[in-house]
Amino acid sequence: DAIEKDTPLTHTTTNISLSPELFEKLYLAPKVPHAVDHATRYANATPLGFLGFVISTFTFSMVLMGWGGASGLPAVAGIFFFTGPVLLLLSTIFLWLSSQFFPMMVCGLFCVFWLSFGLLQLPTLGLTTAYPGGPTGKEYNAVIALYLLVWGFALATFWLFTLRLNLVFAGIFGFVSVGAWVLSGAYWKVSTGDYVAAGRLQKAGGALLFVVAVLGWYMIFVIMAAEMRWSVSLPVGDLSRYWRSADVELG
Repeated sequence: DAIEKDTPLTHTTTNISLSPELFEKLYLAPKVPHAVDHATRYANATPLGFLGFVISTFTFSMVLMGWGGASGLPAVAGIFFFTGPVLLLLSTIFLWLSSQFFPMMVCGLFCVFWLSFGLLQLPTLGLTTAYPGGPTGKEYNAVIALYLLVWGFALATFWLFTLRLNLVFAGIFGFVSVGAWVLSGAYWKVSTGDYVAAGRLQKAGGALLFVVAVLGWYMIFVIMAAEMRWSVSLPVGDLSRYWRSADVELG
């Protein structure tokens, strides 16, 4: 009672209150101790890279599915060199400076994917002239199929680590891994001359990537709502509670 009489009461109005643990979860980073103390000095760069990734993936997926009669990717080559890679590269650098290891790896991974895959969409490079059958030949399409097959395994490796983050991020990597393998199958079918099956696999891969883009857009909204102090709390399916403490000694 004495404390209540002597201590004045104040009322502070805030829009939303987030714990450091929740912010780390929204940053898409595992709850691991940082060796430096400047991780909180910079703005969160994760949604910047995700923005480039999501816009590029939305466009890519809709073209693959042939929405509105769309066909071919040279008209949107900008997503492979500017929209995606520029924002992802900037985000990779900023995340590295702020000691956000896993988001940095994610943004760097998708940055080099868009750049490398974008080169295939530039007819001026004449890449297909090195192959006897040209762009529809067996050798050319088999090479791209192998390339996407390897990417599927790389993305699946990242998916394993997202299982300690949240369901949305795990869903993004799960669907994009399967999507890479399905698109690999589409190129295999082109190499064998089965264009009907190739078209079906292409649309299926585009549909999987569209789901990836939707999940990515949802995650961007969740992070931006937290950063802008909106009084909303959207679920992301926190998975970190099922793991042991990450505060371990590195040997």
